[in-house]
Amino acid sequence: MTFGIAPSPAASMSTSADLSATSATRVLEPAEWAAAGIPLLRNPREVVSGLHARHRPEPATAIVAVLDPDERLRASASFTRRSASADGWMFRNVLLSQLRRVIPHDLRRRTPVRTAVLLYCRDGDARWTEEDGAWMWGLRDACTLHGLRCGAYITLTGEGWQVLGEGRGGRRPNADSPPEPFGFAEAPPPLPRTGGAAYGGLRRVAAR
Repeated sequence: MTFGIAPSPAASMSTSADLSATSATRVLEPAEWAAAGIPLLRNPREVVSGLHARHRPEPATAIVAVLDPDERLRASASFTRRSASADGWMFRNVLLSQLRRVIPHDLRRRTPVRTAVLLYCRDGDARWTEEDGAWMWGLRDACTLHGLRCGAYITLTGEGWQVLGEGRGGRRPNADSPPEPFGFAEAPPPLPRTGGAAYGGLRRVAAR
């Protein structure tokens, strides 16, 4: 026979509340993001158009890209979100996994040189959502763990693209528009890297 003590309903409710409170802290509000000193893109439309033409994202697709100091593309990867909840910790893990797969870390540098930006294609309008806040939290943390500067977070919707926290955006490209022929300065791609299991709740679409 096995004896045990069943948790009380009150204890279960307390645990659920604690988990919800923890998840809520993994979200960055627009004001927090704007105050974080995120470096501005010199030509955000060029970056957005280049990533859109390269990865052709559909709703629920995220693209993480690494830029050098001249905003030339060094590496990028796209994947589709499959998780039901918006949790910055889970987003951080999958972003870090993608970064580790496509480009070496810069943790040995005293000051980050390369910058990671995130473009997320989603349904709805361009206004900030809690899901955006979770992606912001995840991007900032993943950059710290990979030795990169945290760069812009960009949403792509049917209304167009929007750099959150900056107020810059445009109507094209958008979530429904075909890729535009656009030159995107880029360095030779790094050698493929292996290892590191991708987060099970997200399906990788492409990596460049």
